[in-house]
Amino acid sequence: METEFRPIFDFVRRHEATADRRATVAVLRPGGCTHLSLKLHRAQEQQAADEKYTQLLVKTALWLQGGCTLVTEDDSVFRWLQGAYGPGGGRAFDRDFMSGIYGTPFRVELRPDLPAARETARPVSASAVGCRIGIDLGGSDRKAAAVIDGKTVYTEEVVWQPKTAGDLRYHYEGITAALRSAKEHLPRVDAVGISTAGVVIDGEIRRSSLFMGVPAGEFDRCGRDLLRRAVREVCGDVPCAVCNDGDVAALAGAVSLGRRKLLGIAMGTSQAGGYVDGGGNITGWLNELAFLPVDLHPAAPVDPWSGDRGVGERYFSQEGVIRLAAQKGLAPEGDTPAQKLRWVQDQAEAGDGRALAAFSTLGRMLGQTLPWYRRLLGCENVLLLGRVISGAGGECLANACREELAKAGERMEVFLPEESFRRVGQAAAAAMLAAAAE
Repeated sequence: METEFRPIFDFVRRHEATADRRATVAVLRPGGCTHLSLKLHRAQEQQAADEKYTQLLVKTALWLQGGCTLVTEDDSVFRWLQGAYGPGGGRAFDRDFMSGIYGTPFRVELRPDLPAARETARPVSASAVGCRIGIDLGGSDRKAAAVIDGKTVYTEEVVWQPKTAGDLRYHYEGITAALRSAKEHLPRVDAVGISTAGVVIDGEIRRSSLFMGVPAGEFDRCGRDLLRRAVREVCGDVPCAVCNDGDVAALAGAVSLGRRKLLGIAMGTSQAGGYVDGGGNITGWLNELAFLPVDLHPAAPVDPWSGDRGVGERYFSQEGVIRLAAQKGLAPEGDTPAQKLRWVQDQAEAGDGRALAAFSTLGRMLGQTLPWYRRLLGCENVLLLGRVISGAGGECLANACREELAKAGERMEVFLPEESFRRVGQAAAAAMLAAAAE
C-alpha cells in the first residue's frame, strides 16, 4: 500500500531536530575523502535511534560516494560501525562489495584526528563529431545506436538475460553482436561509448549486477576489461569510453537541456543515477542510487542481491511498477520482469485506472525521495530516463512526482526527454562520450 512508504528523509529530519551533539565519519576512497557530519543525542535512551541513524547515513555515503575506510573520533560511532562492518556484521555485503571494487580490505578506524576532506571532479566530456557507436547495457535489454555528427541513423533494442548467465562468453557475444549491428550503418567508426549498469572505475567494470551469475574470481580475471576487448575485436583500436549508466543519463541531460546541478535517473531493470554539478563536472562518485535506502517501513521489499530492505532498486525500476500494479489489483503477465512491465504499460496506454494508479503512486514516492537526493547532492534539475518512464505511464509518473514536490514546496524541475529518446536515448547519449584519446 502507498501509505506504507516511509521516506528516509522524514526520519532523518525528525531525528536531527532533537539532536544535541555531533560526530564525524571520514569516508575514504582512492583519490578522495568525504566528511559525514552526524547529529546525535547525549541521552542514553536515544542510543538505539542514534545507531539506526548512523548506520543509514554511513550506508548512504558509501553507496553514493564510494569508500573503503571509515574513520571516526567518536567511541560510540566507532563501536556501531565496527559491529556492522566487521566479521558477521549486518553490512557484510557492503563491506565485501567495496573491498572488491577498490581491491583493498575494508577498515573501520578510531582516531583522534580525521584525515582531511578532499574531492576531485572530472569535467563532463562529450563530442558529437564523426561516426560514433553508443551501447547501453541493461539487465533486461541491450541497446545500440549509430550516430553521425550528432544525428542518430540507427538504433536497436535486443532482449537478453545477463544476470542469470554464468559464462562470460554470453556477455561478450551479446556485446560484440550489438557493436557489429551498429557498425553496419556507419561508413567508419571513429569512437565508441558504452553505458553500463554497475560500478565503473578508470574505464573498468569493477562490479555489476549484469555479471552477478559469474563467479567473482573469474570476473576479476576476465571480465573487467571485457567491454574494451569487445570494442577492439569489432572496431579496432578506436577511442572507447565506458561510464556508469547514471553518469550517461546525467551527461545527456546536461548536454540536451543545457542545465547543471542535474541528477540523471535511469529507471529500468534497476535504478541508476549520475550527477553533473554546478561547475559542469561529473563528481566521480559511485552514485549507486539502487542501494541507497529510501523506505524505512519494516515490511519494505528486500533487494535479492544485497539483502537490504527499502533500497531504491526495489522502487524506481521495473520491479517497483510490477509490485505496485499487483497492489492495485492487476496480475502482470509475462515470463520476465521486462515483459510484465510492458504489460502494465500497455494497460496504462489503454486507460486502465489501476495501471495508471501504479505509475502515479511510484511518482509520488519519487517526489518524496528527491528532496533527500537534493540534500545529498545539491541537485535542482532531474532528468528521468529508462524503459519505466516510457509512454502514458511515464507521463503519469512524472506528473505525480512534480505534484508531490510542489506540495512540499520543493523547487526542483523534473524533465522527460522525447519518447524515442526515453527508450534508446541512453545508447545515443553514450555515443557522445569522449574518451581521453580523442
